[in-house]
Amino acid sequence: MNNVPTLDDFGHDPLWISIIKAVAIFVFLMLGVLMGVWTERKLISRMQHRYGPNRAGKFGLLQSVADGLKMGLKEDIMPRTVDKVIYFLAPVIIAVPAFLAFSVVPFGPMVWMFGHKTPLQLTDLPVAVLLVLATASIGVYGVVLAGWGSRSPYAVLGGLRSAAQVVSYEIAMGLSFVAVFLQAGTLSTSEIVAKQASGGTWDILGLSIPAPSWYVVSLIPSFLIYAITMLGETNRVPFDLPEGEGELVGGFHTEYSSSLKFAMFMLAEYVNVFTVSAMAITLFFGGWRAPWPLSLWDGANSGWWPMLWFFLKLVIAFGFFVWVRASLPRVRYDQLMAFGWKVLIPVNLAWILLAATFKALRMPEADRAIILSIGAVVIIGAFAIWLRFDTVNQRRREAKAAAIEEEFEQLREEPAAGGFPVPPLDAPHYHGVVPAARLNSDAAKEVTSGSN
Repeated sequence: MNNVPTLDDFGHDPLWISIIKAVAIFVFLMLGVLMGVWTERKLISRMQHRYGPNRAGKFGLLQSVADGLKMGLKEDIMPRTVDKVIYFLAPVIIAVPAFLAFSVVPFGPMVWMFGHKTPLQLTDLPVAVLLVLATASIGVYGVVLAGWGSRSPYAVLGGLRSAAQVVSYEIAMGLSFVAVFLQAGTLSTSEIVAKQASGGTWDILGLSIPAPSWYVVSLIPSFLIYAITMLGETNRVPFDLPEGEGELVGGFHTEYSSSLKFAMFMLAEYVNVFTVSAMAITLFFGGWRAPWPLSLWDGANSGWWPMLWFFLKLVIAFGFFVWVRASLPRVRYDQLMAFGWKVLIPVNLAWILLAATFKALRMPEADRAIILSIGAVVIIGAFAIWLRFDTVNQRRREAKAAAIEEEFEQLREEPAAGGFPVPPLDAPHYHGVVPAARLNSDAAKEVTSGSN
């Protein structure tokens, strides 16, 4: 266990090793974006029975490089009415926090690097997970400012959508972490990975049940909620409403031409996908630890091998994003917001109470009678609140259905009551009756043809 890093192992690296780590993370993310774009286009094309990129380089591997060079060298067209300062800063504000979040992601255990023993992680904090949430929150300012600085109605609507969406789904994302914090007892990413080395046992009603080590099994509701919020946080299908091409042209980046600024938006999107995927691996899938049966090998979790396991997990997580994009349609905005506030957050709160109750019951000095009594009161109260809101919603649905039926009944009796001309739904020619105008027209055609 000496190769497992702790908080005390950080902050002692020479400056040049920290620079090497930072550059390595930057290069990894840049290359990951290039390969991610190619992989996404290839996978989606095969799912849709197409070839995808196959011209630039072997298997089209250089297509992403060609697209990057094109956007970097393309003319940068700037509308005259934009706020120039905000217009230029928005792509930077959205891209920089995306890279910063990866500074607390653990890639592996303690290794020897140029004669120095150092963790395969740039840095760690007692509240490292909160740093990731904070950087994600800062990134949304870039989206909002891109819409506001463009001074375009479509771009502004895209920015406002993004602000409302990120606030809604970041709350659910943060709540999905609470059960992990309760289970691990820490907010440090390296220590959360260390806590998933062994599962221990669950003592329930006098029975000792072996507990799984990865939190994806023991905290499956938290993982499912986080998997949904990942899509909302990164503005990916089916939650890519800020970019809604159908109703908002191009969303918040409508006024950005396909130049370097637009490339930074795309870069930030893919880096954010890698960030939330890395956090899912760290919090729920054991981080850099090898999966079973590879974990049976003594050297699987030592040296540089854990970095390979981490990369493989990251590829699978990215494949999940691609699969969802190719399979699901975009939801309506009201469905998006209702799902975040009315489903994800209440379910999250209920699960946190349940997880905290089980955590308290496993404590040796806990008074189980009091804990169970409090839990029963909370469950009954939550059920009463849900029943109250469900009854109110049912009444609203019935009233809305009655109003719609009344409106249709009025339109049946008076088609023009809708405020605009409505064609009659029971025209004579529906029953084989030929209108007089058509008879006269047919007679005129016969006369003309007879004269000829």
